[in-house]
Amino acid sequence: MTYKRHCFHILATILSTTFFLAVPNISPAGDISLPRYSKDARLAAFHTPSGMGLSRIEVIEDDPVTEVLSMYEVDIWDRIRRGFAIPDLENPRVTSHENYYLKNQDYFDRMTSRSSLYLFHIVQELEKRGMPTELALLPFIESAFNPYARSSAKAEGMWQFIPSTGRHYDLAQSVFRDDRRCVLSSTEAALNYLQNLYSMFGDWHLALAAYNWGEGSVSRAVRKNRARLQPVDFNSISARMPAETRNYVPKLQAVKNMIAHPDQYDIRLPKIENQPYFVKIGKTHDIDVKVAAKLAELSIDDFRALNPQFGQYVITGGPDVSLLLPRENAQKFKENLENWKQPLSSWTAYQVMEKRETVESIAEKYHTTPDVIRHANHIPSRMALKFGSTVLVPKLASSGNRNETDIAPEVSANGKLVLERIGAPTRIVKVKVRKKDSLASIAKRYKTSVDDIKSWNQLTSNRVASGSILRVHVPAKAAPAPSRRNAKKVRSRNYAAAKKQKPANTTTSKNAHKQAAVVHEPKHSKSGKKDV
Repeated sequence: MTYKRHCFHILATILSTTFFLAVPNISPAGDISLPRYSKDARLAAFHTPSGMGLSRIEVIEDDPVTEVLSMYEVDIWDRIRRGFAIPDLENPRVTSHENYYLKNQDYFDRMTSRSSLYLFHIVQELEKRGMPTELALLPFIESAFNPYARSSAKAEGMWQFIPSTGRHYDLAQSVFRDDRRCVLSSTEAALNYLQNLYSMFGDWHLALAAYNWGEGSVSRAVRKNRARLQPVDFNSISARMPAETRNYVPKLQAVKNMIAHPDQYDIRLPKIENQPYFVKIGKTHDIDVKVAAKLAELSIDDFRALNPQFGQYVITGGPDVSLLLPRENAQKFKENLENWKQPLSSWTAYQVMEKRETVESIAEKYHTTPDVIRHANHIPSRMALKFGSTVLVPKLASSGNRNETDIAPEVSANGKLVLERIGAPTRIVKVKVRKKDSLASIAKRYKTSVDDIKSWNQLTSNRVASGSILRVHVPAKAAPAPSRRNAKKVRSRNYAAAKKQKPANTTTSKNAHKQAAVVHEPKHSKSGKKDV
């Protein structure tokens, strides 16, 4: 008994040392607070970095400390498998999607590798709520775990919230910040939404279909089946669904099968440790993205992968603003910030308060060029600012100390960019990117510029994935003149219609049969999601 007490004393010392060595003045993210009832969550609490010295502890058989150390063998994939709770979907489309992923192993590997940053947090939040861990795999289907994924329906982020649903679940959207891309906020909103859908339908397959198709659409399909005394499970109502939704849940089942039995499918999942990847630190002052990445000693891409909700140039400060950083970089950020002597931010906000203000006049006011302002705010060359817009502009050299000109919290939270077209009217066409396409080739084809296409689609890179849907402005054209054959048919229809009408209406209905021009766009899926 004395020996066991001694072992537990050693264990307590290890744990207290671990928590003592945590980064000072840095609050852990929500995914570090472990639920008491979750066995796997408790295991994760003991999984400490190798640098803590635990590897030097002598391992003794039947020793309590050894039992704790053996818990480290659980990785995040095993933890996900243990929480599976949604009944398997028996559907022929599952096999076809499994075959697709197996034939595109690079794509599947890219998704699983990208997920390593976020999976622990998502699984942690699911366990806190007692939700099935299959839902942690949903971003594979929604966005390929790309927090910058954007659909043609204007859905954003890993969980693909459209603007209205995002606002309904309190996801802030402004020119400086879009919480639909925020790792923490979007995950919380998505799980809230999924819980609500499950409460509505009492069936996870239908809840998932509603996440993609909308609860109203699924409810109508359920009512129609019930009225015909037909079953109301996913397979029974799938005939009423659009093609994307019919494939949505089978795709998730395919990914679930491959994660559950990787050996059976001859795939290798990347090692993802069952511990938090990041911590959360508060941010009270504005800071440039490149400065924040430099202080954290991270590349811009790695920094933005954890903080995708912020704009390309500046992170606005405030009491509710936080950054996510890898655990090992958080202390570096704090130390480098204390020694930083230069301004933290080189940008500020300007609100358009006069109707005749232009990009050119604002550029002159801030001693910069129109191209700088257009590029920083994604304003196409043929677009003008409307009254009330908020734009990002360089700080003037006379701004004073490094923090006194921070962007006001109300401007940061509510700033909007509203544009109007200059010159001849245009129409928007939706262009599906082909395998050999580039932004330059598309710009040449439609007689526009790469910068304009990037602005219209809010792209930050010149790379674009095959299959993506781009919005392109082209000159509006008048309706083409009908051919002789069609003109004859139109005259015949007009004559027949005129005979049926009363004489008093003949004059007023003379132009009623003019045909509007119809623009035929390339067909694409409802969501238009892309993998980048």
